[in-house]
Amino acid sequence: MNIKEQVLELLEQEKGQSISGNSLAQQLGVSRNAVWKAVKALQEEGYAISAGTNRGYCLDLDNDILSVQSISRYLLPELAGLQLEVYKSLDSTNTRVKEYAAQGKPEGLIVVAEEQTAGRGRMGRSFYSPSGSGVYISFLFRPRFTAQESLFLTTAAAVAAAETIEEVSGNRADIKWVNDVFCHGKKVCGILTEASVNVENSMLEYAVTGIGFNVREPEHGFPEEIRDVAGAIFLHEGDHGLAATDCEARSRIAAGMINHFWPYYQHLTERTYMEEYKRRSFLLGKEVRTLSEPPIIGRAVDVDEEGHLILEQKDGSRVALSSGEVSVRSL
Repeated sequence: MNIKEQVLELLEQEKGQSISGNSLAQQLGVSRNAVWKAVKALQEEGYAISAGTNRGYCLDLDNDILSVQSISRYLLPELAGLQLEVYKSLDSTNTRVKEYAAQGKPEGLIVVAEEQTAGRGRMGRSFYSPSGSGVYISFLFRPRFTAQESLFLTTAAAVAAAETIEEVSGNRADIKWVNDVFCHGKKVCGILTEASVNVENSMLEYAVTGIGFNVREPEHGFPEEIRDVAGAIFLHEGDHGLAATDCEARSRIAAGMINHFWPYYQHLTERTYMEEYKRRSFLLGKEVRTLSEPPIIGRAVDVDEEGHLILEQKDGSRVALSSGEVSVRSL
């Protein structure tokens, strides 16, 4: 890390508390002038750092900028070895991670952005990813299993996202098969898994799972075309559970997603998350129809061990839906 990043890390560790310039300089083994230059550079990037004679420097509690340092302070110690990159804006975190995969970078690389200018969802849909209100995360995996089993990355990610939302906000989170997480009756999180497959053995060369969270409602609201569906995890200022302040929620959510998802990935084929996935599935017991042509209509009765949604039709017959084939809508 350079001096600026080291200063930010120390300020993050004591967020809301003042640290003297002399103390920072001694801890980093640099001059006070070097510390002052680093603080100035951080302030120019938008960090709310107050400074005063005899008080030192203080990273304000209401600072709302995602950084490696702001996320890392909430990571489990055993995950400190993962490579984390944080950007103010990217076209797509999935696109960036796929580029890294093509370059041969190892798994465990995680890219986080405050904004996506070309965020994507399933079936070619766009994913609204404005600055300042959400957090967008993509993971690089190099798994030793088949393309068919990549479905479980999305399934595990949905459970991890729901657990993270509840942990940070205290609000109930449910899953709409296969890749959407709902809170307060609206979609607050979407998931997209993409992969490269070796055609000779059908094994994955790499997989990328991206997760987008709507943490707060955008300043000007959601676009009209998604306003009836899209929602935010935090509905009101101060509406939070374990988050110390509303502004820390995005860093806590990013860290929480890593803390919950990575352990699931390490034991993915054991499918320990399936029971939790079924428990949170709000489609079960409801009449649904597929968005395919012709549509299939039936009552959602189960999610099987392969992650298929099981519909029971009027004649009593059952059909298993694969996430790669259809989307569903509750009637």
